[in-house]
Amino acid sequence: METIKTSIAEQLAERIKTHEAKCGVIGLGYVGLPLAVEFGKIGFEVTGFDVQQSKVEQINAGTSYIQDVPTSDVAPLVQSGKLRATADFSLVAEMDTINICVPTPLRKTKDPDMSYIVKACEEMAKFLKPGTLVILESTTYPGTTDELVRPMIERSDLRVGEEIFLCFSPERVDPGNPHFQTKNIPKVVGGTTPKCTELGKLLYAQALDRVVAVTSTQVAEMVKLLENTFRMINIGLVNELAVMCGRMGIDVWEVIDAAATKPFGFMPFYPGPGLGGHCIPIDPFYLSWKSKQAGVEARFIELAGYVNGQMPHYVIEKVQSALNDHSKPIKGSHIHISGVAYKKDIDDMRESPAIDVAHLLMQRGARVTYSDPYVPVFRVEKEELFSQDPIQSAAQADCVVIITNHTDMPYSSIIEKAKLIVDTRNALKGYKSNKIVRL
Repeated sequence: METIKTSIAEQLAERIKTHEAKCGVIGLGYVGLPLAVEFGKIGFEVTGFDVQQSKVEQINAGTSYIQDVPTSDVAPLVQSGKLRATADFSLVAEMDTINICVPTPLRKTKDPDMSYIVKACEEMAKFLKPGTLVILESTTYPGTTDELVRPMIERSDLRVGEEIFLCFSPERVDPGNPHFQTKNIPKVVGGTTPKCTELGKLLYAQALDRVVAVTSTQVAEMVKLLENTFRMINIGLVNELAVMCGRMGIDVWEVIDAAATKPFGFMPFYPGPGLGGHCIPIDPFYLSWKSKQAGVEARFIELAGYVNGQMPHYVIEKVQSALNDHSKPIKGSHIHISGVAYKKDIDDMRESPAIDVAHLLMQRGARVTYSDPYVPVFRVEKEELFSQDPIQSAAQADCVVIITNHTDMPYSSIIEKAKLIVDTRNALKGYKSNKIVRL
């Protein structure tokens, strides 16, 4: 019996090594599609599963909808049969490996929403066969892989570590980063058993530059939470410092630049209008939620979350004060937002602080417009806004608020035309003008 069990893992390992394994990726978003493309590039036949028919159709037409994945990468893979997309989960039965890359948002109560993972596992479990490697990549709390996913896919004839294999590997996508993408970002993986870890590492090693194996799924799950909690807390610290410096009349940006000259013991973080993206505003609260279950209060996380959550309100204070100096109220003023994506040079709007800033301005009676070369339509509550010409809008507005510091924004012309600018990103560093109010 032991020989048979071992042979299942050995057969899977051989299929992975020879690139004969058929790879499935559930969820074709910012994480799943880049991974599917990397697997396809080295010769695996990849099937992407997604419930959104529009994504399925675009992939099968050879078109990418992800900024970091060019259509020129997708089209040849589709044409050669190395990449296809489907909404039919019965094709899971054909897969040797399955990576789950579905969203894991927070509920309004700041507790984890596992519904996407649960749905993916329910559909996948109907068709799993012996000799399949399943890897969860969706960011979540420690224990999810073994406590939630394992019971959903394991049966008496599909025992984890024997007939099927289960791992967790945290996604580390950084949209818009020209230097680090899926292939060259070190990949952490931890399995439910040592054999699971071995197979997970083997799969990723075929396509990615470096794989770091850890001893358990819980360690791998905690790795991602530590990475983003580290960033969230340090951003919270520097945001609080920005508020302090603002009250004292000190330039926080000059303080940070000077502190960053220290060659040890300091890493620069920068203030801003609030946190955005799919990780930093969300992931630490998975850890906070889980720690409460263990009887530990995550005070740093909760405090940093509060500070960061207040930054859009601080931006409104800055706008109100700046307009007041020009004898204008927010109510009735034309406020133009420059950049609404959650960070520079991307089109991703998830959790963007621009949404909160625009909402707060509208609540106070401002007329809000915006410009963003990456985001043609911006929805705030029930209102739909369309990107305007940045220079013309700057000339017409009572105040321009820079929320996202896109590289190709015509800042020189904006400064020339604008009456007043509130710069929340230090995008206008080096410019001297009485029009500019910095965070």
